[in-house]
Amino acid sequence: MELVDVVDSKSTGSNAVPVRVRPAAYKIIFLFDKKIVIKIKDKSLKLHINLGKNSYDVFVQRGGLNEVGKLFNLNRKVLIVTDDGVPSQYAKIVAEQCSDSVCVTLPQGEGTKSFFYFELLCKKCLEAQLTRKDCIVAVGGGVVGDLAGFTAASYMRGIDFYNIPTTVLSQVDSSIGGKVAINLDNIKNIVGAFYQPRGVFIDPEILKTLSLRQISNGLAETIKMGLICDEKLFYLFEKENPMDYIDEIIWRSLKAKQFVVQKDEYENGLRRILNFGHTIGHGIESCGQLYHGECVALGMIPMCTPSIRKRLFSVLKKFNLPTQFNFDKDVVLKAIFHDKKLDKDSINMIFVEEIGKAVQKTIKKSELYRLLEKYNCSEDI
Repeated sequence: MELVDVVDSKSTGSNAVPVRVRPAAYKIIFLFDKKIVIKIKDKSLKLHINLGKNSYDVFVQRGGLNEVGKLFNLNRKVLIVTDDGVPSQYAKIVAEQCSDSVCVTLPQGEGTKSFFYFELLCKKCLEAQLTRKDCIVAVGGGVVGDLAGFTAASYMRGIDFYNIPTTVLSQVDSSIGGKVAINLDNIKNIVGAFYQPRGVFIDPEILKTLSLRQISNGLAETIKMGLICDEKLFYLFEKENPMDYIDEIIWRSLKAKQFVVQKDEYENGLRRILNFGHTIGHGIESCGQLYHGECVALGMIPMCTPSIRKRLFSVLKKFNLPTQFNFDKDVVLKAIFHDKKLDKDSINMIFVEEIGKAVQKTIKKSELYRLLEKYNCSEDI
């Protein structure tokens, strides 16, 4: 795969990404060989995330969960964090490869990303007498990865953290990039850190245990990736059954995020394109009725041109993702106004005006209010 350079009009200095003509715009073009077919069978694929001292490898291997002990340093005290929605045998398989492990099973759901369970995990680290030479391993979806990662970032000012994502959403998106966080007062990820894992292991075989709703929830993030930087990926969603191409979807999504994160680890510019659909989506998520990916799906709708929106609607409906939702505008606005991308009276938002390209625009709070007034998640937006 060849990657063409990136537009970042706000970068300056010796490490600046080259600027192109369009102000405040970001553009990534992924040129894939038309014949590319990625099938992950017996062999393990490895993706290196090059972030200097924060670098790490992402391993993708079908049915390879019993191999993580060869890839990760588990010959020390290990706190394994999972939840009751994850088949218990996954954590047990990991525990059997550790020299000394303690497993904590948390309740499933977004409500677990809280100070209560953050404190509980910190206390478990103390009880297990973890030192700075020990580690935490997450075995679960985005909630488990975010909470376990934030605990690892905080305990003793940072201990090693490994992530074994078990959902589509976490395998294609949240497990890499180093964003770890908890929620506060229904505000999504408002307390957190950038803290890269020491390694990530992805087993697509695990996805067979997921419900159709959970699979669609995760596919929303890959639909997002297609819209902002990979036209061929979006075309795959339009014309094919993604589960027949799930290995390729995972790999392409990981490659896209690798490229963005390596250019902008701390979200000072380019990495903001990954927030497409998330500003309004997180606001809707604060209402507490839908999964994260479902909210992102809704959040993408008003951020597209009418022609793209029509194609997006067809894809969302194909995978039973919501295209309508009656929300309390004041609740959503309150959450958005606590968004990390807010700057005084303005907020940075990502728009898609052409499939495969993302544009950042800064809009006023008043414009956002009018957008939500108009936004009723219907096809005639």
